[in-house]
Amino acid sequence: KLKGAGYDVRMAMADTIGTAWAVARYGTDGAVVAPGGQPAALIPLPPAALRLDGAITERMQKLGFTHIGDFIGMPRTVLRRRFGEQLLNRIGQALGTSPEPLEPVRPPAPYAERLPCLEPVRTRKAIEMALETLLEMLTQNLLKDGMGLRKAVFRSFRIDGRVQQIQIGTGRPSRDRHHLFRLFGEKIGTIAPGLGIELFILEAPVVEDLDARQEKLWNDGGAYESTEIGNLLDRIATRAGHDAIRRYLPDEHHWPERSIRPATSYDEQPAIPWPIGEPRPIYLLPEPEPIRVSAPVPDYPPMVFVYKGKRHKVKKADGPERIEREWWIETGPQRDYYRVEDEDGARYWLFRSGHYDGEGEPEWFIHGFFA
Repeated sequence: KLKGAGYDVRMAMADTIGTAWAVARYGTDGAVVAPGGQPAALIPLPPAALRLDGAITERMQKLGFTHIGDFIGMPRTVLRRRFGEQLLNRIGQALGTSPEPLEPVRPPAPYAERLPCLEPVRTRKAIEMALETLLEMLTQNLLKDGMGLRKAVFRSFRIDGRVQQIQIGTGRPSRDRHHLFRLFGEKIGTIAPGLGIELFILEAPVVEDLDARQEKLWNDGGAYESTEIGNLLDRIATRAGHDAIRRYLPDEHHWPERSIRPATSYDEQPAIPWPIGEPRPIYLLPEPEPIRVSAPVPDYPPMVFVYKGKRHKVKKADGPERIEREWWIETGPQRDYYRVEDEDGARYWLFRSGHYDGEGEPEWFIHGFFA
């Protein structure tokens, strides 16, 4: 696709950055070097493929070293004496015997604060003090711009070069320092200071508008309980993961699978009201699951159905409720839904897809569970 757009692109894949760089520029385009195959891939390439200074490659050419294979097997002392330490370092990085960390290019966070330490810190109390200081600095800048954060990342840089980070998210824009500190407090214990931490950085990569009036309403009168619930959900999400909490809003579709959509935040308001017609199950299966039934025809509910190997005898039933397929999206048979209750008092949402019209038996499915 890139070449079709007019870009000159070459690529390669290898165990090390050095070998991938060399093969992409001086080898076969699109080559994939087998694991451990760095020496064989480098031998036919010119010395420039090792990312050497121009003076070193020029000296090699004068000595007749036209391929990496001409010198890669020579003693290290000989190479160091003639070409310096850079050649040995580049060979080691290409072969994987010398470290070469990969530093991806990351766009700067719109809001970030740094706190260097006069002396490396190693205690939890010191880490908490650094976090409180950074939160105060960050929230002050957010307040000036009328913003609240939805995601924050706290990074600690150790003196041994390792970087550790913890991250939190909120269901609504926030600059409440106490609430944010409490969310981070759930994860501070995972930071291992090692020999000491010399730098802390707090970033807010995701922010949203939050004016002072809106913030005041959240903490005033009847809205206060809603704020407390939101803070509780944030703490639960910090412990269990944000995928553990979902909020849904009605969508403009009659087909059950498309009638709801996930909300982007706790405060997002529905564009349409929730339907108040026929009752809907508390739990709707992501996809209907097939069942076997014994049912009178043509429009009666089933007397017995089998779901996941268990037989259910229907005691009460209501329906059918016909839901036509949305023809502007897809074609197919309509569904006739029934609310049924078995002998144990459990209630289910079943439907028949199609008709008893002599051209084939309709299919039955379970689609949800009532309380």
